[in-house]
Amino acid sequence: MPQPHPMPFKPQAAVALEDARLQALNAWLADAPDGLQVDPASLQPASSDASFRRYYRVQFAAPTSGSCIVMDAPPPQENIRPFLQVDTLLRAGGISAPQVLASDAQQGFILLSDLGCTTYLQALQDARAADNPSRCHDLMLDAMDTLVRLQSIPAPELPAYDATRLRTELELFPRWYAGQHLGATLTADEQAGLQDVFNALLANNLAQPQVLVHRDYHSRNLMLLDARQEHGNPGVLDFQDAVVGPITYDLASLLRDAYIAWPEEQQLDWAIRYWERARKAALPVDADFSVFYRDFEWMGLQRHLKVLGIFARLWHRDGKAQYLDDLPMVLAYTRATAARYHDFNPLMRLLDRLQGMQPRSAYTF
Repeated sequence: MPQPHPMPFKPQAAVALEDARLQALNAWLADAPDGLQVDPASLQPASSDASFRRYYRVQFAAPTSGSCIVMDAPPPQENIRPFLQVDTLLRAGGISAPQVLASDAQQGFILLSDLGCTTYLQALQDARAADNPSRCHDLMLDAMDTLVRLQSIPAPELPAYDATRLRTELELFPRWYAGQHLGATLTADEQAGLQDVFNALLANNLAQPQVLVHRDYHSRNLMLLDARQEHGNPGVLDFQDAVVGPITYDLASLLRDAYIAWPEEQQLDWAIRYWERARKAALPVDADFSVFYRDFEWMGLQRHLKVLGIFARLWHRDGKAQYLDDLPMVLAYTRATAARYHDFNPLMRLLDRLQGMQPRSAYTF
């Protein structure tokens, strides 16, 4: 079996850039953007993500109490305008997205209302640890209700999740996961078979009804809110890459989350409950649940192949090792779906070789 490549390192230039950004951010906060008085000395890291963006929590200056969140999105690597655009769409549509308090597109800074510290991932893990499945169920139903509202928002101005975008994402799998992470070279037959799989996935994905797609609607980007929040759980973050695309995409992100796994029968139950809610809201889901669920699975496979490539790239290119721990779960999702459908036999054969496994017979559709 091919072995992973050695550990990358963070270049000194990247460290220097971070220091320069922090200086610029402190200067921006000290100038009281849009008249908001905050205490730059209280600046503390809040979170980071898979992009160049970083987030900080900062306290309002006396006499105002409370905190807000600062997004640092360094140009030219990041552009805050899509975030601002989608935030406006979501809040107008009744979604608990953060309120933009101040922004500076030229420098790449945004001051946001604080949606708290508890992600859905933490809340769901806490509920599991307390053996409280009804709490998990209620949280997931809230997430699905919010997803239905989100998908009901017209967004003709957003870019399309078209064949070019979807295929570019799929190509991350052979390049970064198979090639860079596992050090594997695909044979001509494997390359041809993988392209057949990609073509089948794209044909299905593009034929699905098109709605507003968050693109990362999962437990790390959903926040547990307190009762004071206007629209209720969950708070929704990290939506700047929103597009108009396949209706099953965000549901696959939620139910087949790369960070928390659910038994397949639970996924099926929640998928049915989402489908019922979507039909009631007149969203364009297929009237036949079996067709809808197949589309959900195929969309999920596209996403998981992409995620395998992204997580490998985050390690080998960007030095972000934390995502390596999530690869086995994503790979398990990938294998489970690929084993169920005849169209994906070339992918199963490739995965078996990459993992040093003997091929197994399976029921396919």
